Amino acid sequence: MTAGVNINIDEDALFRRITYKIVPILFICYVIAYIDRANIGFAKLQMLDDLHFDAAIYGFGAGIFFIGFTLAELPSNLFLYRLGARVWLARIMITWGIISVLMLFINTEWSFYVLRFLLGAAEAGFFPGVIYYLTLWYPDNRRGRIFSTFAIGATVGGLIVGPLSGWIMQNFHEVAGLRGWQWLFVLQGLPAILLGGLLFVFLSDSPTTAKWMAPEDRALLNEKLAGARARKHDNPNFWTVFGNKSIWLLGLVLGATNLGIYLGVFWLPTIIKDAGITNLQTIGNISSIPYITAAVAMFGLGRSSDYFGDRRWHIAISLILGAAALTVSAFVSQASVGAIGGVVIATGLLIGVTPLLWVHASSFIDGKTAAAGFALINMCASVCAFLGPYVTGLSQQQLGSTALAFTGIAGAVVIAALALIVAPGLSPAKALPRTA
Repeated sequence: MTAGVNINIDEDALFRRITYKIVPILFICYVIAYIDRANIGFAKLQMLDDLHFDAAIYGFGAGIFFIGFTLAELPSNLFLYRLGARVWLARIMITWGIISVLMLFINTEWSFYVLRFLLGAAEAGFFPGVIYYLTLWYPDNRRGRIFSTFAIGATVGGLIVGPLSGWIMQNFHEVAGLRGWQWLFVLQGLPAILLGGLLFVFLSDSPTTAKWMAPEDRALLNEKLAGARARKHDNPNFWTVFGNKSIWLLGLVLGATNLGIYLGVFWLPTIIKDAGITNLQTIGNISSIPYITAAVAMFGLGRSSDYFGDRRWHIAISLILGAAALTVSAFVSQASVGAIGGVVIATGLLIGVTPLLWVHASSFIDGKTAAAGFALINMCASVCAFLGPYVTGLSQQQLGSTALAFTGIAGAVVIAALALIVAPGLSPAKALPRTA
């Protein structure tokens, strides 16, 4: 580094430029991704009556998204590593947008299952692919805030999907002979196709190919990333990730977290309706509240964990508090403000802590190993994301109550928190430096 240069100012300015160039478009893409994933919870309010589906069919269809997601996840991330983020992330967005629009043609339970499965397969690799992509641009001690900033896209999507879905279903019902839930899939799927085209045009695959980076900026970035890479495991044989206990443990912790998240995402609109609120717009507005909690949690946890150089305790305490809120929901009347409040708090906390789990994972692995490892972690999480809504649907169908499912999922989240605290394989070898 040239003598006399104020490295701190140069470094901060560099990462501000990087953030302005790559994060906004990825953030918007994740907003749309989350809307297309979660809107099934609102379509349910009309679709089930129209198509004569019961709660078990809905639970399986909502969850089978994650089976397609799981099967395609690892291949998708390896294609991203080989073909580059620009081509592959654009492909993901365009295909999932098309399939989301095609969901207007659902007319049987099998068409429901097939299209939800294909939607999951189309979206596979997007979130872990972006996480891997961001590791190419940011060193460890800046990832908490950056991963959290990107992941806030889910909370913005959650804030939008409820009111927007309620408005579409209320105002487009029977327009051009289509039901409100059909318009929901069309109008919320088209933006993904457009954004896929924008990614292909504007995204740079890596710092090496970014034409907007000056040579001195690229040199400084390589210097900052080099130290972190020296501490990590990167074996060009990606199959070694399957023997990495830390990756499997993190997959199970994220899986338990997803059990709680998607219980809330897919069932909160129904819980609100059961409490006596029938106006679709009002249901949508109330359903957006957990995402306000999640946005605050992401913002605070990301910065706090960077400052203190800690991930594990921030994650574990958030998981335990989320499990406590789910437990409260299980033991109060299902048709009550208490049940709604418990799910709202739990969903917000569990979504809010998710970015830190990915930051924690990035402290163990790098390079091609990271591309495969992030996919494997997300595969484990996706299986649990399938089980959450499906088990809840079975509980409702067979027992007339979701209390057993809520209690079991809360217990799984507590076990995940305890595993994170006590498992030696989940403690990075070197503490992170604090950041301002």
